[in-house]
Amino acid sequence: MSLFDMPLDKLRTYRSASVEPDDFDQFWAKTLNEARGHDLDARFEPVSTGLTGLDVLDVTFAGFGGHPVKGWLVLPARTREPLPVIVEYLGYGGGRGLPHAHLLWGSAGYAHFVMDTRGQGAGWNGGDTPDPVGSAPSIPGFMTRGVEDPESYYYRRLFTDAVRAVEAARSHPLVDAERTAVRGASQGGGMSIAVAGLVPDLSAVAADVPFLCDFPRATTFTDRTPYREVGNYLKTYRNRTEQTWRTLSYFDGVHFAARGRAPALFSVALEDMTCPPSTVFAAFNSYAHQDKSIEVYHFNDHEGGERYQEAAQLAWFPARLTP
Repeated sequence: MSLFDMPLDKLRTYRSASVEPDDFDQFWAKTLNEARGHDLDARFEPVSTGLTGLDVLDVTFAGFGGHPVKGWLVLPARTREPLPVIVEYLGYGGGRGLPHAHLLWGSAGYAHFVMDTRGQGAGWNGGDTPDPVGSAPSIPGFMTRGVEDPESYYYRRLFTDAVRAVEAARSHPLVDAERTAVRGASQGGGMSIAVAGLVPDLSAVAADVPFLCDFPRATTFTDRTPYREVGNYLKTYRNRTEQTWRTLSYFDGVHFAARGRAPALFSVALEDMTCPPSTVFAAFNSYAHQDKSIEVYHFNDHEGGERYQEAAQLAWFPARLTP
């Protein structure tokens, strides 16, 4: 398909119309303080995988509400000294899958912590973390679960899990807590931006074709799911538009990006109709740290850069994660 969003020169200066709530910082401080009232209880159990070059640990830690969240910690085999860690968040509908799906970052010499995604993991990679919290009526998917109020919204739980995943990863003796990066694509990219705004001492952030950014434009500009879930919900609940916008404003990557304190590498695909380029640039242009760059894939849809972007990250991370 052809270019459907703004020209690239306009994208580079675009700013979101998303309005930040007055109590944004207080909301998230309260949320994380409540989560930290539960013992992190991070447990790491060795797993036999047949991977001779990597050691894999099955992880369980306490996320939002103290609920158990699963993950993998993948380490180069026979690691003896603490390593920089890359915490990875997953795309929409997927779970942590099987350990041998996560070979790249351990093979590159990093500790690699893969967080499972509560309630997801049936769309592609399987998951092992249920979401024990119910919600009022919602459109199938996750975008409208609990959207009637920020306190009950699904992504409040998931973003809190993501922060706690950083804390769990840092608790392992073979992880150098002072050299922590987060990364992810699509939903995982949006979560990486959220964590960049919530964890002040990260070393690096890599967000590929990120989802969950610039909700006012995304939910009215593209008819692809997952953003379309919001419009479908409001087709039925016609009187909840303002209430829904208010809830989403607490979870907009644009506002987290404005608090980003670590170097960041973004990517965007100019034919991406799932996460339109303008929504990605909205977050990138708002990102606060001066050391930021964005890889542009002119003729790609939501697959973005894929292996090319991984190659870019392999070249980019060392300068941010090497002492």
